[in-house]
Amino acid sequence: MTVSPQFEYKNGILHAEDIPLYELAERYATPLYVYSRQALRQAWERYAQAIMGRNVLVCYGMKANSNLAVLQEFQRLGAGFDIVSGGELARALKAGAQPELIVFSGVGKQAWEIRAALTAGIKCFNVESSAELERLADIAHEMGVRAPVSLRVNPDVDAHTHPYISTGLKENKFGIAIEAAPALYHQAMQYPSLEVIGVDCHIGSQILEIAPYLDALDKLLTLITHLAEQGIVLKHLDLGGGLGIRYTDETPLTPSELLDPVFEVLNARGFGHLQIILEPGRSLVGNAGILLTRIEYLKHTEVRDFAIVDAAMNDLMRPALYEAWHDVEPVEPHHNAPTRTYDIVGPICESGDWLARGRTLALEQGDLLAIMSAGAYAFSMASQYNTRPRAAEVLVDGARAHLIRSRERLQDLYASEHLLDTV
Repeated sequence: MTVSPQFEYKNGILHAEDIPLYELAERYATPLYVYSRQALRQAWERYAQAIMGRNVLVCYGMKANSNLAVLQEFQRLGAGFDIVSGGELARALKAGAQPELIVFSGVGKQAWEIRAALTAGIKCFNVESSAELERLADIAHEMGVRAPVSLRVNPDVDAHTHPYISTGLKENKFGIAIEAAPALYHQAMQYPSLEVIGVDCHIGSQILEIAPYLDALDKLLTLITHLAEQGIVLKHLDLGGGLGIRYTDETPLTPSELLDPVFEVLNARGFGHLQIILEPGRSLVGNAGILLTRIEYLKHTEVRDFAIVDAAMNDLMRPALYEAWHDVEPVEPHHNAPTRTYDIVGPICESGDWLARGRTLALEQGDLLAIMSAGAYAFSMASQYNTRPRAAEVLVDGARAHLIRSRERLQDLYASEHLLDTV
């Protein structure tokens, strides 16, 4: 079972669009991240159709996947960008992003990052604390500019997702408690170096229900009404991202299933003039990528069977971090062969180094496996743990494959390090 029509079996062999995956493994080696350009475009088109005729800005949440070619593709399609660091700002600009379509989120913005974003002329800072508001005002004053500001409000809404990716509850580190927001808006209005333009919230990731969004929207509109009565008129409402994808048997919301009821509420309550900002990440890239890996060894024990592959937790952290599920598909299945229940594990010296557990598969040493739904929070979370080079990345477009990141070489792993001078 594959979760994307761009990764399908043709004549018994798993393909990425029109290319057999074994050909990519032969050409670029493994582990290898493979993305489908068609899948990226189709995911974007679902948003494009949902926002047609509406005042909506879609800012790709680039923490999900920040490869320059992926950013370039979304920039060409018309996306803005949601960034959370100065590094992501630099990447977005390198990929051709328009600064006026960039929003800057995150709880710990450093002074140099704020200066870089002000110099670039971004659309908005999503401010997450009073201390950050003061720092932003001071830096903007020093630079002689006005910083566009939106306060990220924490509406205390349960997104019914994994606790590690829930961001809208009172106990989360993100945002400003909605009860405290009016006072902070009034504080922001006192700074000549700030321009207050919006309100922002983000309640979590991999959200599969509409109710949490509508609960958050109701609280935000009540806040906007209260602020307007006190002379603080906002221009936009940022609902964040968080739409989930199908990893196994989920039924995700479509962008239209989110936006249609949102706009019904906006129009019914007299807020049709507000620009809506969305910050999708996973729903644009999650099912547009796979991790291709080769079985090094099969290990059978009294209690468990292991398929030891050349990919590891440093390549794909989600299973170890969240106990996340990724489907596993053999590139060339052995039909009518005996099966076993395998744990798919990597070579890293950690018991938590696993990519999948309890999968019933017919396997042989040397087989290629595709770890599905690996386009989001996969390579972007990769590391060099155990001094392992990070994988290459390839973007497939029909029958063409583009190398969009070279595999790291061993010398790259220590190129920025320095030996001590000898005495």
